[in-house]
Amino acid sequence: MAKIKKIVAREILDSRGYPTIETIVQLDDSSVGVFSVPSGSSVGKHEAVELRDEDAKRYAGRGMLKNLQKIVEVIAPKLIGLNAYNQKLIDSTLITLDGSDNKSNLGANTILSLSGAVAKASAVSQKMSLYQYIAGLIQASIKEFTIPTPMFNILNGGMHGGGNLDFQEFMVVPPKSNSYSTNLKMGVELYYSLKNVLISHSSTFLVGDEGGYAPTLYSNLDAFKLLEEAALNAHYNIGLDVFFSLDAAATHLKKGSSYKIKDRPVAMTSADFVDFYISLNEQYHLLSIEDPLSEDEWDNWRDLTEKLGGETLVVGDDLICTSLTRLNKAISEKACNATIIKPNQAGTISETLDVIKTARSANFKLIVSHRSGETNDDFITDFAVGVGADYVKFGAPARGERVAKYNRLLEIEHDLS
Repeated sequence: MAKIKKIVAREILDSRGYPTIETIVQLDDSSVGVFSVPSGSSVGKHEAVELRDEDAKRYAGRGMLKNLQKIVEVIAPKLIGLNAYNQKLIDSTLITLDGSDNKSNLGANTILSLSGAVAKASAVSQKMSLYQYIAGLIQASIKEFTIPTPMFNILNGGMHGGGNLDFQEFMVVPPKSNSYSTNLKMGVELYYSLKNVLISHSSTFLVGDEGGYAPTLYSNLDAFKLLEEAALNAHYNIGLDVFFSLDAAATHLKKGSSYKIKDRPVAMTSADFVDFYISLNEQYHLLSIEDPLSEDEWDNWRDLTEKLGGETLVVGDDLICTSLTRLNKAISEKACNATIIKPNQAGTISETLDVIKTARSANFKLIVSHRSGETNDDFITDFAVGVGADYVKFGAPARGERVAKYNRLLEIEHDLS
């Protein structure tokens, strides 16, 4: 057993230049864990609440001084001296200190910084790789660790791309049968190829929050045409060597009772939107469609899953928000067949692991995901391997905060070999 001896927290910047928290936990055997918290742009209303200063005179209200104060005055006195190996105790203490239903008093970002730092320090203390330690926390009967298949978000839209396209993420996904290093090579080559395709079309493009290209196009279907051309130019066969996936982030597309996208001249009802996806899937045989409808349209989610779930992963992100309550409803409603896992949506490592256990028992596919506002912390990589995730979303294979995750997977692959 090692006890928490010292807690230090500071304000740092994420990949968008927004402040976030980095917390350092030192144990009484001198082991240290450092954890920095990511933050999303496209945030579901059912996520645990992120706390910020709301002081317009400093970082446009995005500062973290309140969070640091709460760590020093409220949290640290209660955690120092506790057994760091008891993650459940650490996390339940944090939840009790917050005392709200959605982490709004201390902030989910504040709480996660402690929860994650303690887990990392404990892994160091026990001289274990972090992914091995996470597997022990979830009590996973993993006979052999595997590397999750990466979903490369190489074309950004929606809130990640400045509104150039309606849909948020256009992803290329290699086969699960390949080695990770082969899949990474494929993702990088497709990224190169897409850039050349955009240049050949004289497209105006920037780079989005997650490192993917963000061209201005006439329709969302044009994005798939560009991905198709990029795949063929890189000598990959669609549906065999590479698959396409979509994150629609549809909550942000709904205005009133209808959806409006570039591909249709008039607004669509939910039923029309379901038909749109069916048509899209017939054309591109998508591996997955994430958040195809807004976050509380349970009946329409169920309808889409009934029609597409046999061949395509219908993935809940804003629908579930790494919430056990909402996951249980999604299971009972048969609203989807896969879920995104983001620890900062839940607020603690223990709560996130509880969601994963329940999803696994329902045979849901697990996609462990980064956020648009990331840091160089590669915790989420070890977490994904430790829980046996099916897929990971780390953005494009570019920009330091994304590449840190992909390179850590290379390191783990080498360890496992």
